[in-house]
Amino acid sequence: MAEGGGFTTMAGARAEREAPKIGFGMLGYAFMGKAHANALKTIPYMMYPPPAIPQLTAICGRNEEAVTEAARRYGYMKAYTDWEAMVEDDDVEVFDNGGPNNIHRDPSIAAAQAGKHVICEKPLGRTPEESKAMLEAVEKAGVKHMVGFNYRFVPAIRLIRELVDSGRLGRIYHVRAIYLQEWVMPHYNMGLIWRLNKEVAGSGAIGDLGTHMIDLTRYLVGEITSVGGMTRTFIKERPKDDGTMGTVDVDDAFVATVGFENGAIGTLEATRFAAGRKNHQILEINAERGTVRFNLERLNELEVHWVDQEPETTQGLVNVLVSEPYHPWWGNWWPQGHMIGWEHTFIHELTHFLDCIVNDKDVAPYGATFEDGYRADCVAAAILESAATKRQVDVTY
Repeated sequence: MAEGGGFTTMAGARAEREAPKIGFGMLGYAFMGKAHANALKTIPYMMYPPPAIPQLTAICGRNEEAVTEAARRYGYMKAYTDWEAMVEDDDVEVFDNGGPNNIHRDPSIAAAQAGKHVICEKPLGRTPEESKAMLEAVEKAGVKHMVGFNYRFVPAIRLIRELVDSGRLGRIYHVRAIYLQEWVMPHYNMGLIWRLNKEVAGSGAIGDLGTHMIDLTRYLVGEITSVGGMTRTFIKERPKDDGTMGTVDVDDAFVATVGFENGAIGTLEATRFAAGRKNHQILEINAERGTVRFNLERLNELEVHWVDQEPETTQGLVNVLVSEPYHPWWGNWWPQGHMIGWEHTFIHELTHFLDCIVNDKDVAPYGATFEDGYRADCVAAAILESAATKRQVDVTY
């Protein structure tokens, strides 16, 4: 296999041995179930040679008709309406938890206790207490574990991590991270769905969107030690399925200042009330030797400025296309400039998890472990505490 830029390129490689088959049990068949199923079906022929061949063994959901149709659509061999029964299935070796936040803890813990490797969507728990219980369970069971912070697996984000690790950026001064969407604004007439219910979701924009930015800043900049936060709930009542009105008891938006262990400072912001913003995620790092800026809606690009360049070369940030064969994961895809998209992050993420399982590698530092999920939840909880008490809060784990 050819090497390029520190990353193994596998396009056109010849498999030296037959890859083992690993059975996946998927909890949930909607948004994340669809994204993960697509990735699992793509891995064997695009991430070649694959570390393992994912077997779509079982899928689980509450509605028998809907989950049976999902199994037929995606190609799962079995359909369950009881997650406990799927956990007991000996053919399921990896438990993939893509359900709502209130069913992250118990099924994931049960799967770990049954000896299954576990990947769980974010936020890991509704509270740090839930996340800690999940972390303790997977560590005690000795299984591999990963949280679905898929943006770590965007090639451009991985490239930023390489720049940080190599020292190319030097000392980091600032980080700004925002995540903006619009889909719960009044003109959408959104009812009281589970994401707006604290009992199910745990929190609002901070858990749904903010934990992604918390994780990315921890991944790229370092540990967060203190926060100062503010939250808002703009629409406090919404219609329920029965036609009555119910209370929205989670945040619609938050902003926070953050301090890092290495002395850097930053800001975090997330909202689902940004008109015109569909999935707008920006991350900018200002450092001693340069600045890098990432825009999720242009995920194959980075804006970069290096301070050691001659003034006539660049007066500001320049756009760099991240699509060369030596860039992260690109050896598996297309020629330069033939873009990849959001769905590819899950292919990279699940390939990494399979590699860690088969070859007994550490999921960290490039993948997010349950430890990372727990720490992200601790930061989110500290921001909520700061907003409630109107004071800066030190983050404790």
